[in-house]
Amino acid sequence: MKAAVTSEEHSEIISYDPATGEEVGRVALTPVEAVGQAVSDGRRAFSKWKSTSFAERSRLVMAAREVLLAEMDEVASLISRESGKPVAEAFSMEIAPVLDLMQYFARNTEKMLRPAKIGIGIYGLMGRSSRIVYHPLGVVGIIPAWNYPFSIPLGEATMALMAGNTVVIKPSELTPMIGLKIGEIFEKASFPENTVQILSGDGSTGAALVEAAPDKIMFTGSVATGKKIAAAAAKNLTSVVLELGGKDPMIVFADANLDLAAGAAVWGAFCNAGQSCSSVERLYVEESIAEELTRKIIEKTKQLKQGTGDQPDVSIGAMSSERQIKIVEDHVEDFRAAGAKIETGGQRNPTLEGLFYEPTVITGAHNEMRAMQEETFGPTLPIATFSTEEEAIRLANDSEFGLTASVWTGNRARGERVAQSIEAGSVCVNEVLYTHGIGQTPWGGFKNSGRGRTHGREGLMELVQPQHIHVNKLALMPDAWWMPYSATAVKTFRKMTTTFATGSLLKTIQLLPQLWKRIKELL
Repeated sequence: MKAAVTSEEHSEIISYDPATGEEVGRVALTPVEAVGQAVSDGRRAFSKWKSTSFAERSRLVMAAREVLLAEMDEVASLISRESGKPVAEAFSMEIAPVLDLMQYFARNTEKMLRPAKIGIGIYGLMGRSSRIVYHPLGVVGIIPAWNYPFSIPLGEATMALMAGNTVVIKPSELTPMIGLKIGEIFEKASFPENTVQILSGDGSTGAALVEAAPDKIMFTGSVATGKKIAAAAAKNLTSVVLELGGKDPMIVFADANLDLAAGAAVWGAFCNAGQSCSSVERLYVEESIAEELTRKIIEKTKQLKQGTGDQPDVSIGAMSSERQIKIVEDHVEDFRAAGAKIETGGQRNPTLEGLFYEPTVITGAHNEMRAMQEETFGPTLPIATFSTEEEAIRLANDSEFGLTASVWTGNRARGERVAQSIEAGSVCVNEVLYTHGIGQTPWGGFKNSGRGRTHGREGLMELVQPQHIHVNKLALMPDAWWMPYSATAVKTFRKMTTTFATGSLLKTIQLLPQLWKRIKELL
């Protein structure tokens, strides 16, 4: 039902509400041939924007934040209608986190990018000093996914802008109206022309953006598309940050608070209809509590209301596309065929007309099942069991992905120990899913979950290039290691090598007469 549909003239994208099939709006399609010009325009804008003060950048970002605050009800409604998620999640999972991120980076970017001195050991005794300064990259191309079409691009754009870059955003063709709204927010905040540009289009537009050789690409999406983007970007040596999804495990030990763990599993699996890169897609439960925890999960799942996102008591909205719902159907059938049991759901919601798939709890799952290895990205919660801590860790790490994970236990020391044994970029102890919403912390994964980081100081460093400044504060005589070489030079260099290897300050001082003898040879 919901798809990227172009008009007969191929000049616009028609956006549909996946919950109702109603048209949300129409967006003019950016011609592919105009993409390169957008990058060029962004580069010209960068020549001025990079010189703006942090105070001015902060003022403008906070102005954009005020625009969002003033229009948040309108924005929440648009997010719900175009992506299918409940309005509750539009606020809690998109608007609130990005408001926090905008304020954090508006207030702290200058401090994080402040020039930093570097200790250089023996060379400091020779009157030398080193420091790092940070420069913006230039034009940052942002290609976000459709599952969080507002918070991901707006957050990444905010960080790029605060670092002194300009941005070109290519929203998903499934959520083009939200993309335009992001551009409108920056425009109302009076950002300079072409510091933020929005390109409306499909995959061909995104490919054209990569080919136009911006200075950085930030991509969120599938592994297959991420590999294509990385290969295309490599032709121009464009660096990339790739967030490519996950098959995130949740481990529950017998000493965990089972009521809390059950609620966490339900929210972690079914939030945004399971369309989160950090959704719980594999639940591993200690054998002794598996029956009790499963019962609690099923009870909580049956209490959830599914429907259109404008209803305040709806917990599970529509899925974003027919393509995605078919993947869920395929995986549920794989579970069923492999011998797992469908405890709840397992089908499209027969009482609703849109792209609704019922929240589905599955028992008897194990890692040899195809659907326990491939990313589902839908409202399914397969449950498997384990008997030992070592087995739980092995099962959790048995995946090509490594984005997030969570560990549930009453023993915090064990929780942190297990967390550090899991191969994932973010691991929660007695928490689940939401840490993408903490803009202060790095976001990204191990293995096929991606490369690089967004958010936090680590994410900010992806958006700048460090420059090393080295100063000889004396600069009165040649260095001992300059040409021409001689027997004295070789003797001095050998002594330098053995002395520096000791790391001894005293021995280094004792070397100074030898160095002076060599320097006099050059004078």
